[in-house]
Amino acid sequence: MKKRIGIVGSGTAGLILAYALKEHFNVTMIHQRSADEIRNGRVMSTQVHFGPTREREKRFHMPKWDEKNLLKSIHITIGEQKLFTGMLKEPALSVDQRLYYSDCMNDLMKNGVSFRQEKVSKDQAEALVRDFDLLIDCTGKSGPLFPFPIDEELSPFNAPQRKCIVGYFLGVEPLNPPGVNVTVLPGKGEMFEIPAKTEHGPVAILFIMAVPDGELDEFKGIKSAEAFTEQMKRTVKTFFPAIYNRIIEDQFTLCDKNGFLQIAITPTIRKPYLTVHNKPVIGCGDSVFLNDPITGQGCNLSSYCAEQLYETIIDYKHSAWNEQLGEDYWKRARPFVKEVTEWTNAMTKPLPEHVVGQLLQGANDQELADKIAEWFESPNKAHAAFFPTATIL
Repeated sequence: MKKRIGIVGSGTAGLILAYALKEHFNVTMIHQRSADEIRNGRVMSTQVHFGPTREREKRFHMPKWDEKNLLKSIHITIGEQKLFTGMLKEPALSVDQRLYYSDCMNDLMKNGVSFRQEKVSKDQAEALVRDFDLLIDCTGKSGPLFPFPIDEELSPFNAPQRKCIVGYFLGVEPLNPPGVNVTVLPGKGEMFEIPAKTEHGPVAILFIMAVPDGELDEFKGIKSAEAFTEQMKRTVKTFFPAIYNRIIEDQFTLCDKNGFLQIAITPTIRKPYLTVHNKPVIGCGDSVFLNDPITGQGCNLSSYCAEQLYETIIDYKHSAWNEQLGEDYWKRARPFVKEVTEWTNAMTKPLPEHVVGQLLQGANDQELADKIAEWFESPNKAHAAFFPTATIL
């Protein structure tokens, strides 16, 4: 008889785990919203699936996407000075999570994964443990359901470092070559322009990372799509003129009324396992590894840690499931979590002089520009660039 695994949450980590584990175990996904509710709801985040994440999706036979809109580069600007365009080793892809998640959920239902639609409160979570041999908390930014202990070394902040202001827009002429456009305004924040696939066709995600209460933090109190669009147009015109010059005025609009979001998170890393009713409970994804979005690693880190958890569970397939499973999973995942987190935290602060030097040098050195672009698909290389003398334990 197959062991029973419950996965709470249907985001990146939960979906990858369901695909990876469904052939080996009896998998049930417990989710708050149906596939249709997700598809027709508000955008939840931004996302860029870099090469390693796309390889995991292929490994676990997740749905394939039209590859006409692949992202092949990273464009870097500081202030109003465009420095360079670095080419990625492997193309990346951005698909609106509303489309991505709902398609995956429907596909999993067709392939033998059970779904239970219910909202699980923290008070109800302990009772849920009794239904499964292993419960995995993938509740994302709204979680965790369980009191996983905070890793103090990797959680230095007690408040959000950025306000995240996101809109999915039509009417922006794309850059060539297609890729993620990163603009850093020292002391103010950042803008990430991300070409993405949606139900409405290709869009440009305009993602402002504003220093709280700073000059870019101009969207307070805005709740309507119309007001959000007008404020975005004003902000882009004032602070990001190179992007504004590619806006087609009579076509610039959100792709749908739910295509915008404002959020602020406090980055927190937790030790992702504990024992409840003598059973292991594991955390994966943003519920336990919540970083600032400034390096675009949210879905990529979730994907990596889901794969590490899958590998650990398979190692224990015929063994007892206890706290040792959680310890081994954390031992596998923590070095990479540490690299991504330390790099991400460093990016929320003024850039170190040696990193600024590399960025400026990249303007005249295409090989170096390509290596800098690779930071986003291989965060261990970014960590090595930011902390050249560091040792990962």
